[in-house]
Amino acid sequence: MYIQGFIVPVPAGNKDAYRDVAAKFWEIAEDLGALQQLEAWEVDVPDGKVTDFRRAVNLEEGEKVVFSWVTWPDKATADAAHEKMMSDPRMEEFGGTMPFDGKRMVFGGFEPLVFKEAK
Repeated sequence: MYIQGFIVPVPAGNKDAYRDVAAKFWEIAEDLGALQQLEAWEVDVPDGKVTDFRRAVNLEEGEKVVFSWVTWPDKATADAAHEKMMSDPRMEEFGGTMPFDGKRMVFGGFEPLVFKEAK
C-alpha cells in the first residue's frame, strides 16, 4: 500500500466547492487505480506550542484545514496515475481554478509502518 497525504488550507465559504472538486478528483483517481480517498474537514485542530496543522499551511483568517489522503496499491500505481491524470481530459473540468490555495498545500507519499483495523 502507498498513501498520498495532504493538508490543505480552504476558505470556510468554499467547503461545498472543495467537496465537489474532491468528488470529481475521486472519479479520475479511482479509474486510475486508487483504492480509497478521505477528505476530512477541520473540527478540532488545536494550536501547538511549536508547530501544528495551521502553521504547516500558513492558515489565514477565515480558512479551515482539510486533512486528506488517497491510498494506492503501491507507489508505481500512484506515479503512473499522476502521469495519466495530466493528460486526462476530465482534469479540464477543474477549470484551472481551485477552491483553495494550492501553493500552501502540504503533501507527501508514505508507506505504512503500522496499519490496524477494528475487528
